[in-house]
Amino acid sequence: SGTAALHLALILAGVHAGDYVICQSMTFSASANPIAYLGATPVFIDSETSTWNMDPELLEEAILNLAKKSIKPKAIIPVHLYGMPAKMNELISIGEKYNVPIIEDAAESLGSTFKSKATGTYGSMGVLSFNGNKIITTSGGGALISDDISFIEKAQFLATQARDNAPHYQHSKIGYNYRMSNILAGVGRGQMLVLEDRILQRRRINNWYRSFLSGIAGVNFQSEPNEEYYSNFWLTAITISPELTGKTREDIRMNLSADNIESRPLWKPMHLQPVFKKSPYFGNGVSDKLFEHGLCLPSGSNLTGVDQERIKDSLLNIIN
Repeated sequence: SGTAALHLALILAGVHAGDYVICQSMTFSASANPIAYLGATPVFIDSETSTWNMDPELLEEAILNLAKKSIKPKAIIPVHLYGMPAKMNELISIGEKYNVPIIEDAAESLGSTFKSKATGTYGSMGVLSFNGNKIITTSGGGALISDDISFIEKAQFLATQARDNAPHYQHSKIGYNYRMSNILAGVGRGQMLVLEDRILQRRRINNWYRSFLSGIAGVNFQSEPNEEYYSNFWLTAITISPELTGKTREDIRMNLSADNIESRPLWKPMHLQPVFKKSPYFGNGVSDKLFEHGLCLPSGSNLTGVDQERIKDSLLNIIN
């Protein structure tokens, strides 16, 4: 799984109990849970407004704050939220400045690029997900990617129970049963052939939503800041301003639900999760507002024309 890949990446980065790992707050819990698996402390960073991803200024503030306590974080985990690339040039620059490796959580952004370079390939390691809800899927599964062959070899070793090179079963390290099955890997290889088609479908769906919602005051989209960003738009995400629309995010979500149309709030930030309430957090309030007002709209590649008309009619009836 993508979660297992991130767990292995943190092990390869040398994370141990008592260490600190910096992580984007606006994400799914799988980005943060592997930090806890290792007994390390997550340090959560809020988002900036243009991509909704890790704020570089807050990242540097966190590193400097930890340094005052003689703490150097072992890794930085930015996330490409809903397929939108993070500000990787700035984040990489900060990681290099303070000699902290970056592990990209690209679980939601397969096929997205920043400056024509694929997300997941900027950091020392990247993590992909092929879960059932992703843009291509093996029903369950993920991948660890890196330009460093030593990381890949160590990951393969650990993912197959860390069996030593001996004729008998010998183990000098703790290993894991994290290997994807051959059948699912075969499914994934077939899915890779249609990845570009799936990306274009998701981008068409995103453009379709914009065609009838962009002109409505109080409805705003997660958008590519400029031509350097190319998102797969895994999910189309919007924010609702009740002051302008007269409707809250929950009003819209519940009305869609009454029409048998599923939508979901944006991820609840990690610093607001009960399980991480004692973790350090460097914030500016952006992710709190995104969670309060944000909604993920139906974005599946298999939406039919009839489905789209139902969604459009329902949304416009609710908002108007």
